[in-house]
Amino acid sequence: MSRVIVTRPRGQAGPLVERLEALGHEVVTCPLIEIDPLPAQPIDTTGYDWVVGTSPNGAEHFDRRRTGELPRVAAIGPGTAEALRARGIEPALVAGDSRQEGLVAEFPQPPGRVLFAAAEGSRRHLIDALGADFVPLYRTVLVRPEAPPDGDLVVLASGSAARSFAQLGLDVPVVSIGPQTTKQAERLGLRVVAEAATHDLDGLVAAVDSAG
Repeated sequence: MSRVIVTRPRGQAGPLVERLEALGHEVVTCPLIEIDPLPAQPIDTTGYDWVVGTSPNGAEHFDRRRTGELPRVAAIGPGTAEALRARGIEPALVAGDSRQEGLVAEFPQPPGRVLFAAAEGSRRHLIDALGADFVPLYRTVLVRPEAPPDGDLVVLASGSAARSFAQLGLDVPVVSIGPQTTKQAERLGLRVVAEAATHDLDGLVAAVDSAG
């Protein structure tokens, strides 16, 4: 079994750590990003036809701030959909391709009035393609550990985690949560050896187990 570096924020790493340890892997927790919520002004969804969520973090902070009548909700990938359901929000559309491009391709046309609720600095493909309004929910802060982590594999669940890990200058094989993270990691010179087939906890665990 492998020694696996888990880079998720401290408050979110538990389920992945437990699943990997149950399979016999040794886990090294090394948070490389923190989620910094933006000021919590209410988000009034009245008058929108759709709200789009792109991450479990986004689902949490959107639900905390939303007011007004909730329109149909679209999710990029099963992990975001799962986080929405945990808050009593059933997505009307879950992209089979867990990228903004995938969701745009499946979106009904004309899209109507769309609100894109996501991280500060998110890619603008969906905003431009659907003419969506954008509200930032949180910012991602890169964290540098006191000492470089030691492991056989590192799990990266976002492009931000890839950027943070690349700054450490370590040659550790990467298991990525999906194509956007893989693309970012490879652009930064990291070695991606496995990518989750489904971009959620189950997919990550299976990818680590196959690579390790």
